[in-house]
Amino acid sequence: VSDLRPSTLPGSPDVSRSMFDLRSPPHRFMKRYDSVSSVPSSTSSRKDSQGSNRSLDTITLSGDERDFGRLNVKLCYVSSVEQIWITVLHCKDLTWPSGCGENPRICVKGILTLPKPVHFKSSAKEGCNDIEFMETFVFAIKLQSLQAVRLVFKIQTQTPRKKTIGECSLALRELSSQESNHWLDISPPSK
Repeated sequence: VSDLRPSTLPGSPDVSRSMFDLRSPPHRFMKRYDSVSSVPSSTSSRKDSQGSNRSLDTITLSGDERDFGRLNVKLCYVSSVEQIWITVLHCKDLTWPSGCGENPRICVKGILTLPKPVHFKSSAKEGCNDIEFMETFVFAIKLQSLQAVRLVFKIQTQTPRKKTIGECSLALRELSSQESNHWLDISPPSK
């Protein structure tokens, strides 16, 4: 059996260039054997948001949640004034139903799931591959109250009509004065 894969990277005889994932250091590779031949092939794995390993070829073939896009947000808690700072940065690779038109106006609605929920909404931007929001929202809330709740984001179209096309959420257990950066996978809206 001859190996038709592209040339390998220096120092990594079993790792083909296409499987070298620079987005998930440290680079962990595991050998596996194809059931048809005895030629070893390589698979890189990454941790998903639930912490389980999934191989890249599984992700590519199954069409996972990344098909709906990702939302980039930053969080910071300023304890001296008891404020949470939420910055909505980007929405990348967002998909929307064809019924919403070519370039619908898109906004991000946020909800802090406190007993009395706190709502906020970004301005609406024209839908495209990389929507830049760069908007910060500040709320005065005690840290103890926030650590037991989630921050939910709903991606909504404003035109031609208001509709939630995706959502994602984040637990606030580990808020700190050190600003944290998060990429959240957008999933279809829950029923």
